[in-house]
Parts: sequence; C-alpha cells; structure tokens
Amino acid sequence: MARFLITLPGRADGGRGARPAFPDSVTDLRQAFGPFDHLAQVGRAAEIAGFHGALAPFDPEGDESLVVAAGLLRQSRRLRAVAGFHPGIATPVYAAKVSASLQRFSGDRLDWRIAVDLDPAVARAQGDFLEGPDRYARAEEFLTVAKGVWSEEDYTYEGRFYQVLAGGFQSPLAGRAFPRIHLSGTSKEALELSARHADVHVFDPEDDIEAASLPGVAYGLRIPVLARDDDDEAWEAARRLWTHGGRTAESLPDPDPRTRLWRGFPPSGSSGALPGASFRNGLVGSFETVAAGIRDYIDRGVGVFFLEATPYIEETYRLGERLLPLLAKEDVRVR
Repeated sequence: MARFLITLPGRADGGRGARPAFPDSVTDLRQAFGPFDHLAQVGRAAEIAGFHGALAPFDPEGDESLVVAAGLLRQSRRLRAVAGFHPGIATPVYAAKVSASLQRFSGDRLDWRIAVDLDPAVARAQGDFLEGPDRYARAEEFLTVAKGVWSEEDYTYEGRFYQVLAGGFQSPLAGRAFPRIHLSGTSKEALELSARHADVHVFDPEDDIEAASLPGVAYGLRIPVLARDDDDEAWEAARRLWTHGGRTAESLPDPDPRTRLWRGFPPSGSSGALPGASFRNGLVGSFETVAAGIRDYIDRGVGVFFLEATPYIEETYRLGERLLPLLAKEDVRVR
C-alpha cells in the first residue's frame, strides 16, 4: 500500500515581528509563538490528517533537519520523521549516535534522507569541497561506517574518508532499528549507491522511473501538489501562485498534456519571487485530478510520496481530508 508523507518547511514561520511591550511584572519574555511552534502545528496536522510521516528537508539556509525531526518526534505519537542532511555535516559515528538516541526516545520512528550531490556553491558554503564521484564514494563510506558502528560492538574500518578503531555501540544505544535510508539521483553513481544502501530511492516528477532498476528498493517521489474542489478553482490558485513576485498571468505555463505536470511551482524553501528562479514540476487540479496523477505514479511502481503544499498547516489538513481518502486503498505494483 502506498505511503504518504508531508514535507515540512525548511524555514518555519515563527512570527518574527516586533516583540510586544510587556509590563514590568512579566519576567518570561520568550516568544509566545516561535518557529518550532509552527513546525509542531504542521506535524500535528499531519498526524491528525492521516499522513504516515513528515520530511524535514535539507535546507542550507534553513533549520537543522535533525533538530526539526527531534521536535516532530517529541510532539507526535506515530508519525515517522525523515531528516534530510548531507554526509559532510559530521562523522558517520556522530550522526549514528544522535540518531540512535532519537530512535530510543521515539520508538524507532526516525529515517534518513541523504543529500549527496549538492550544487558546488552550496556544498562549499557548508565547508564541503568534494566534487564529482568522490561525493558518492564518501557517501558509501558514511553509510557503511554508520551501519557498522550501529550493529557491531567492536567495529574497525579503514577507508579514504573515515577511520574507526574498535568502535561500535553498546547499551543503551545498541539494539535499535537503523533509520530507513532515502537516496535520490539518476546518475550511474547514484543508482549504484541506492542499490547497495537505500530502502527508498526518491525520484523527481520528471525522472524516467522506468529506466532505473533497483530490485528490493522502494520507489519514492517528492512532488508539489495544488488541489482544490474543482479544476477551475485549482488553476485560479495556480495563477495566484505564478503571479506572486511580478510574473504576468499571460505567461502562465500550460501543463504537459502527456504527464499532467505543471512547471510552475517555486523552488523548495522559496516564494518563487527571485529572478531566474528554477521552477519545479507538480500536479494541479481537483482532488480527483491530482489523485489520478498520483495513481499514474503508483502504476509505475512508486510507493512512497512526499507531498509539498503551502501554506503548510492549512494544506496538510486539506490534503489529509480530501486527497488521501481517494488513495487509501491503492496498491503499489510490484516491479
């Protein structure tokens, strides 16, 4: 059966306006509503609305995803949290230790979404100067070492990027479920890495899914959606999204007649108002139309969907109440 997760904002809205004036008798001047309150509300909406989990995406200018995931796990009872990060953030031993602690506290509800092939400028701003195939070689070692210290008490590893001597977790960190690994990419190196390490390989809407061959790996899709009661209402909302930032309604792109995809969604973490922004493909239409588009991907073997929709709280409830029931009994085709 297909699983549906909501995508959290990388940069939560914490109501960053001016702090109101309080009388001298008030001693606790912390914000009444901050960024993590917003994230908690999105997570609560996802749980109430019937989503299986939520993705805290890697955003180089946003909140740290492992911290966001920890907050989500603390505020929920059954949601899985998928934390997006790249292998350069820490040693694999430290990343595994943090994650083992989160598994203990949450009942094994943490997953990883590893971002390997970053834009070079973004990677260098993060202190990462590896390029090309070396990024995948490091990711291979990162996952190998993380799994090794997780499952072996006396673990030693000697590689190009990491070395461990007589490491490995013991009680209380030992014995937890290792996070499910989500990887992506369509290059030869990306697919080979997924074949060895991924539980889920995440595609973009325009990728040639049929060209990939990953036996034993679930296929995922990260896709923006805009769904309303009927197609006309959805396209009116799409026009407002498109014209936000100064674009004209006349320049509104048409959906691809073959794939139903509309290339008008702004980049992740962006309002789309930036000049030269690279827009993304997604689905627009009535709940029935969007459900039909998702069914097409299910028929192609996709079983895990990371849906994106803004504003986050309102759209999470809307999709849970109106879209997910249309897809509740969809079975994934065995590849």
